[in-house]
Amino acid sequence: MLNHFKCKPFFAASLCALGLSFQTLAADVAIVIHGGAGTILKKNMTPEREQAYVEKLTEAVKKGYALLQSGVDGETAVIQTIQVLEQSPLFNAGIGAVYTFDGEHELDASMMHGGTLNAGAVAGVKTIASPIEAAQAVMNHSPHVLLSGKGAEDFALSRGMEPVDNHIFDTERRFKALEKARERILKAGIEYGGQQGNERFGTVGAVVLDKQGNLVAGTSTGGMTAKRYGRIGDSPVIGAGTWADNASCAVSATGHGEYFIRYHVAADICSRMKYTGVSLDDAANKVINEVLVEAGGDGGIIAIDHDGNIAAVFNSAGMYRAQIDTDGQVKVGIYKAWIE
Repeated sequence: MLNHFKCKPFFAASLCALGLSFQTLAADVAIVIHGGAGTILKKNMTPEREQAYVEKLTEAVKKGYALLQSGVDGETAVIQTIQVLEQSPLFNAGIGAVYTFDGEHELDASMMHGGTLNAGAVAGVKTIASPIEAAQAVMNHSPHVLLSGKGAEDFALSRGMEPVDNHIFDTERRFKALEKARERILKAGIEYGGQQGNERFGTVGAVVLDKQGNLVAGTSTGGMTAKRYGRIGDSPVIGAGTWADNASCAVSATGHGEYFIRYHVAADICSRMKYTGVSLDDAANKVINEVLVEAGGDGGIIAIDHDGNIAAVFNSAGMYRAQIDTDGQVKVGIYKAWIE
């Protein structure tokens, strides 16, 4: 476990510097987060960039865990944890979101409470600084589940969220990715699709078990690079990209959204637990590594069950992720193996 490792080259040294070698007090809370799955290969990473991801993931998971330990509700922990990632240019959510084909940013987010089965989501929004905050507002202050576009933005304004210029989400790295994808799509003369590799996905999410015994899940994304015609993926679709039910588990997904929608991935994992009695690990692996793989879909999920067990399962080369379990053990990962 990380709180017992000996500090040695790069990852371990950086984690030691972040204070992860201490023995954390156990608590009846747990948290797991992700920063997106995809073709994430060590050979394409610089040590500096790896360290940046480790540090930001660690910052986010420790913030959420501290909130849970203090007794705050799971919704608050999910929101504030995801906002750390939304505000980082490293991830495809908020600042750092990918561009649409037309050079704008259209953001999606959702959250669900496992105790009430209440849920809220926004899709295709351009002027909301924190889409996950807007999703929570839809969940708690409207009779609806999903609001989109200008209507969602107007609702956010009515809840006191000041609009922002769409360009605050701009980053040079994402713009270069857009230019590359757009050139290829135009050259191919196609109107739909044409995205390759990591252009197809990128998401952030958080799932928690709070001191009240509630499971809460949230997901936020900038969507697919060079998406057109108001395309919306799985992240704001309850049951596909996000699901929570205290009777089974809570899930946040990341991957090629169309497949996660078609196979209602998040809800399917929890339903398998609830109705067949299989473990969280078994349910998640069945859906991600069998059902999705057979269908041709790639990506992954993070999840927590009602007993505090954690799963982080993906069929892609990597998934940015971090967790702190009910024993206070910290893990951070980027590639297939957790960082030791």
